Amino acid sequence: MIALALLLLDVYAAPDGKASNPGTKEAPWDLASALTRSLEPGTTLWVRGGEYRGTFEVKLRGTAEKPVVVRGAPGERASILDSGLKVLAPADYVWIRDLEIAGTTPVEKRVTAQKGSWSSDLPGSGGLEIHAGKGCKFINLVIHDNLLGGVGWWAGSTDSELYGCLIYNNGWKGPDRDHGHGVYAQNRDGMKRIAGCVLSVPPWGGAYTVHAFGSSKAYVDHFLIEDNIAYARGPFLVGGGRPSRGIRVFRNHLHGIGMRLGYTAPENEDVEVRDNVAPGGLSVNKFKRVVDEGNLRALPARKVVVIPNAYDPDRAHVAIYNGARAEAVELELPGWPAVRLMDPKDVYGKPALEGRLTEGKIRVPMAGDFAVFVAFRGE
Repeated sequence: MIALALLLLDVYAAPDGKASNPGTKEAPWDLASALTRSLEPGTTLWVRGGEYRGTFEVKLRGTAEKPVVVRGAPGERASILDSGLKVLAPADYVWIRDLEIAGTTPVEKRVTAQKGSWSSDLPGSGGLEIHAGKGCKFINLVIHDNLLGGVGWWAGSTDSELYGCLIYNNGWKGPDRDHGHGVYAQNRDGMKRIAGCVLSVPPWGGAYTVHAFGSSKAYVDHFLIEDNIAYARGPFLVGGGRPSRGIRVFRNHLHGIGMRLGYTAPENEDVEVRDNVAPGGLSVNKFKRVVDEGNLRALPARKVVVIPNAYDPDRAHVAIYNGARAEAVELELPGWPAVRLMDPKDVYGKPALEGRLTEGKIRVPMAGDFAVFVAFRGE
C-alpha cells in the first residue's frame, strides 16, 4: 500500500495516452481525462512533450499544504494548441506550469466584420480561461497567438496568482477596434497577483497587455501587480465602472505603452503605485487615497532590470533601458557561469545571445533604446 501511494504522487499524460491506462510514465493517460480525475493532494501530473488538441477542462483539487501540480516534463515542449485550457469548479489549489498554450490561426484569418467583445465567426481558442479555484497558481506558461485573447481571469477565482508567464500576440481585429487582451481580469474576493510576466500585444490586433477592468456591475478589487515587463504595444489599465479598492502596482517596467490606474468610476478607494518605470505615461485617476512614490515617467539613459524567477532559480527576466543609445550595455548575473538570452516571443528558438560571463557580467549589444529577454543559466 505504501508503494502504491508513492506511485500515485507522480503520474503522466501524453498525446498518445489513454484514459484506461494506469497513468504511469510507460502507460500515460490522455490529457483531457487526466485533468478531471480525483488525484491525491500533492500529486504531480507530468505532461509529456508533443501537441495536444481537444477540449481541456481542469477540475483537479489539492489542498493549501499539498497542491496538485500540472507541469510540463523537463526538457520537453508540451503544447496545447487551438484548444485553450479552462479552469472550472470544483478546481482548487492547482498549480499549472511550464506549458505552452497557443493558437495556430493565421493572422489574415483573425479579422471579423462583427463588432463587439465576443465574435462568433472566428475559429480559435481563448488561451487560459480561469473561472474558478482558490489558491491556484499559473507559472511560467507561454501563452501566445490565441485568437480570442491570452488569459481571461474571472471573479470565481480567488487568492491565486499568474506568475512568470510569457504572453504575446493574442487577439483579433474587428471593424470597431482591436480586441483580445494579454490578461483580462476581474476580482471581488481575496487577492489576485500578476507578477513576473512579460506581456506584449501584436501590431495587427489585440488591445491591452493588462486589462483589469469591468463595467459598473463588475468588481476590480484587490490586485497586486508587480515585477512585470510590458512593451511594444497594448496599454496597461486597472479600473472600471465600479469603484476599485486595494490596488497595488509595484516595480513594473513598461516601454512604448502607458499605464492608467482608474477608469470611469467616479470615486475609487485606494491605490499604491511604487517604483514603476513608465516612459509612455503613468496616470492615477479618481482615487481617494493615493501613494505615488518612486515612479519614473521618463526613459532612463541606462537601466538594467533583472527579475529572478521565484519558481526556477535558473531563469530570470531582463529589461534594458538604453535612452543614451549605447551600442552595448553590461548585464550582471552574479553566480551564473554562462547565460542564454532568449527573445520572449521566440523562447523555443535560437538564443539572441549566449556566452560565458566574466566576473558575473556579459555585454549585450543594443539596437535601440529598449530590449527584453528571458535569461537561462548556462553551464
